[in-house]
Amino acid sequence: MASSSASTVRAARQARVLLLAADGVANEAIARREQVAPNTVRAWRAGFEAGGLAWVDTVAPGRGPEREAGPEAEAAIVADTLTVEPPDGASRWSTRQMAARHGVSKDVVARTWRETGLRPWRTDVFKISSDPDFEAKLDDVIGLYVDPPERAAVFSFDDKTQIQALDRTQPSLPLKAGRARTLTHDCKRNGTIDLFAALNVATGQVLTQTRRRHTGDNVLAFLKETDRRTPRHLDIHVVLDNLSAHKSDPVRKWLAEPRQRRWHLHFTPTSSSWANLVEGWFSIPARKALKGRAFTSVAHLVEVIETWAANWNDDPRPLRWTKTAEQINAKIQRARTALNRATQPATHH
Repeated sequence: MASSSASTVRAARQARVLLLAADGVANEAIARREQVAPNTVRAWRAGFEAGGLAWVDTVAPGRGPEREAGPEAEAAIVADTLTVEPPDGASRWSTRQMAARHGVSKDVVARTWRETGLRPWRTDVFKISSDPDFEAKLDDVIGLYVDPPERAAVFSFDDKTQIQALDRTQPSLPLKAGRARTLTHDCKRNGTIDLFAALNVATGQVLTQTRRRHTGDNVLAFLKETDRRTPRHLDIHVVLDNLSAHKSDPVRKWLAEPRQRRWHLHFTPTSSSWANLVEGWFSIPARKALKGRAFTSVAHLVEVIETWAANWNDDPRPLRWTKTAEQINAKIQRARTALNRATQPATHH
């Protein structure tokens, strides 16, 4: 069988593997020689032991060439994916479960899902704002991004809370050729810090402060620092969310003073943090400076954040808002329509 020209490629390879095994060659060596996985060698040996020569070149159930499915089977697969829950209590279907249900291969199910755009393994997160002034607030905020007023500085402000100073329980290995840097899967928590940031929409520069808490007094201290670092001849427009600390008594009293007439706060719609441009900036240091790092203390974490922010401001890159308010409002309206349709009770006859 190993040398016969009448044998299939599969039968000839299995025969060669079994002959090498009979000669006492190790599984890993056989796998390298025949260019198969070591587990495949083990499975073939077990199959031969159980079934003898009759087993060679047989195809196990569910294996082998893909079985075609007709339009009716594909339509049933799509319908079941959308409307039927798996019988074992799982939250979503797998290709193998669906294949067993309809008597086809898992590849048929995968192809059907791919062609119809179904991805049962994915869940997208959403939240539609219920703010009654959504459109007006969105127009106001995006207007500041795309057409800022003259003689004014526009800042996008927020605070990223509870940034953890995570150390590792064992020393890490550095990056080297053929091996990624390593971190232990468990960690030691050395405390947290809050990062306050105000992104200058025009220049891309960011004013930052780190603080232990984010109370109204902490917010006020940061606003005062922003005021000191902004030229006096410019008005200050700040985009911010609806956190209670941003509307606290200390903040409101300070803004009510005649000296703060140049300050103008623009609140994003509720449940719309995506409308705050600085949220996109927060993701940059999280990826580039904090991810995959070990911090021995909060002071070490603060040092890394401040160093990274200083280097960013040496060569800032403005974040450009690209969607118009009309485009966003149209998308929100489509989402509301879809949500209302999905939550309407079905009518049974």
